[in-house]
Amino acid sequence: MITITENAAKHINSYLEKRGKGLGVRLGVKTSGCSGMAYNLEFVDQSEESDAVFEAFGAKIFVDPKSLVYLDGTQVDYTKEGLQEGFKFENPNVKDSCGCGESFHV
Repeated sequence: MITITENAAKHINSYLEKRGKGLGVRLGVKTSGCSGMAYNLEFVDQSEESDAVFEAFGAKIFVDPKSLVYLDGTQVDYTKEGLQEGFKFENPNVKDSCGCGESFHV
């Protein structure tokens, strides 16, 4: 299960509104970075039959089955800390992450 905070939902919906189309965003993982995996977000215009769909506060996040194994239990938030602003992922499966916070290992 993926949970979406109200703040993250507001930003997802705002991005989709500015874009003018889309069903939501796809959250996935890709091989990258010094720890092995990185989060990947992209717009979804058409869902796949195998997608798991999570919805809260009017926002939808689509996750493919391969990524769900690594993302199950993740909370998606949107934060602003100093000059840093963006989506933040609280993933209980992460065993280690790199110093820059861009990649992780499960």
